[in-house]
Amino acid sequence: MGDIPFITVEGPIGVGKTSLAKAISEHFEIPLLREIVDENPFLGKFYENIEEWSFQTEMFFLCNRFKQLGDINTHYLSKNQSVVADYHIFKNLIFAQRSLNQDEYLKYYKIYQILTEDMPKPNVIIYLNASLDTLLSRIKLRGREIEKNISPLYLEQLSLDYEHTMAIFEKEHPEIPVLRFNGDELDFVKNEQDLDYIIEKLSYTLKTNSWTNTLTNGGC
Repeated sequence: MGDIPFITVEGPIGVGKTSLAKAISEHFEIPLLREIVDENPFLGKFYENIEEWSFQTEMFFLCNRFKQLGDINTHYLSKNQSVVADYHIFKNLIFAQRSLNQDEYLKYYKIYQILTEDMPKPNVIIYLNASLDTLLSRIKLRGREIEKNISPLYLEQLSLDYEHTMAIFEKEHPEIPVLRFNGDELDFVKNEQDLDYIIEKLSYTLKTNSWTNTLTNGGC
């Protein structure tokens, strides 16, 4: 991929990944890759009965994200066009480890390794985290029908899994900058100053790593 910026936004359910990725896309005038969520036919059943529907749910997400990442590599990154995505492919393992039993996870992991071997990797990761109360309030505010049965305990455990995974990722991939922002302290949807602060931090990181010149927007 060279020096073409591929930016991803990650964090637990309800933290605001898509909203921030969309704002970044608009600011830099680059394409936005949004993960497929509502189209997953198993997701509603998954939140009602995690044990029964976990494997089907995780495989749907993995296959669709594999296709999406392949497409952006073909249509954008390989043509020197930057992209921002509201997920990183490693999130599949976070969710799979939480919901699959050991035998299912081993099978899933083998498939994951095969599918992601040649996938494009991001240059910068923006990691959003927030307290359980904040996540629950934002999930309630956006009012998605499929999320109404999310267990607070599941969400809390998922947040801890994200923290653990990001800590490991930063140690194993020091070459990829990870920008951390606390959703309890920043509301980039309602507060323009908070969004400007995040954009400024991202712009500095892109400049520092000499990726800015490949973006279509010269404002950073």
